Amino acid sequence: MRFLKQITKTAMSVAIIAGSMHFTAGAAGKPDSKFGGVQIGAITYSFRSMPDQSLAATLDYAVRAGLGSVELMGGPVEQYAGIPDDRDAVRRWRTTVSMNKFKEIRKMFKDRGVKIDILKLGDAGWSDEEIDYAFKVCKTLGAKGITTEIDEKAAVRLLPFAEKHKLYVILHNHGQPGNPDFSFEKVLSLGGWLMLNFDAGHYFGATGKNPCDVVRRLHSRIASIHLKDKTGKDATPADTNRPWGEGQTPIAEILQLIQKEKWPITCDIELEYDVPAGSDAVAEVRKCVEYCREILAPGK
Repeated sequence: MRFLKQITKTAMSVAIIAGSMHFTAGAAGKPDSKFGGVQIGAITYSFRSMPDQSLAATLDYAVRAGLGSVELMGGPVEQYAGIPDDRDAVRRWRTTVSMNKFKEIRKMFKDRGVKIDILKLGDAGWSDEEIDYAFKVCKTLGAKGITTEIDEKAAVRLLPFAEKHKLYVILHNHGQPGNPDFSFEKVLSLGGWLMLNFDAGHYFGATGKNPCDVVRRLHSRIASIHLKDKTGKDATPADTNRPWGEGQTPIAEILQLIQKEKWPITCDIELEYDVPAGSDAVAEVRKCVEYCREILAPGK
């Protein structure tokens, strides 16, 4: 544990050196955020404080942050594709729109070197036709599944569509594991096309338990992990987002476990701490990318 804490301190020191950060570039200057065999990405929700929320700007933020993959929020995707402002017209639009604009989006991201790993689009309350639409968009973008909040009723509702389209429903947790009656396994047992978007930070904040225990137990059902640094359940203040390296979430231990076992789990940064004065979300996500790189591939 002392060794892991030292790595964490070193990683943060590297991440905040001076003002200019670099990112590892692959072919043709495209971002490469796969370090030591572990793919580091981010949910684009992390850029919510940036002034321009268009899809083109979101892609630019990801590239500037050094990200080779993202969990992409559906709002900018639908806006780019021309979703109407009239709420009454939205359902009809979703069930009749061509996939051509979504093909453009896939090419946009591919040309900049950013893989759309997961799409956050769709809701269990949507009509059958709209849920089909969400999965069609997901497939067109080349993502492996859509994310939604973990809930047994939602899983039952969405599972037949996942089976139909051969794409995953990827279930995200907030503080539900803090409830003694909660069980990841119970929901996952409903079907093989259900996977976890395991939020290690929320899990730690709600339970105070080591997220690595869940990763070891359920690694074959984890599509991605959200990484954030938080204080634990019994800390003062408890369950609070902190800049990376200032909280208690065992980020280094999680990353090194995945690296050691060579599990194909994407680890996505979710920026939830307050952006410091003089910085912005792109710079802070870039620090988190460097933090992960120093843990997984120090000195490279």
